[in-house]
Amino acid sequence: MKGKATVGIQWLFICIFGEIGYDESIMVVRMRHTRAHTANRRSHHALKDPALSKDNDGTLHIRHRASLDGMYKGKSVIGDPVKAVEKKQAKSVGKKTK
Repeated sequence: MKGKATVGIQWLFICIFGEIGYDESIMVVRMRHTRAHTANRRSHHALKDPALSKDNDGTLHIRHRASLDGMYKGKSVIGDPVKAVEKKQAKSVGKKTK
């Protein structure tokens, strides 16, 4: 006599490979979400205001970003672009003369 587990596995095997007549056209009915369920899900979709911080001099900036004047945590992180270009040009002129 075969055990119940063996019979179940054989039945599953037969259903998967279609010997019993596995019908693929059977639709699965999906339940409709209620309006309350949909509204609860969408309640987190609202846009939030950006978190703003004030520097020591009183200017506002987005947190963890440099302010418009190029300061971050009290240090200047954005240098003068003209000075950077002049420095690069001076290096390239120095290389050409050598």
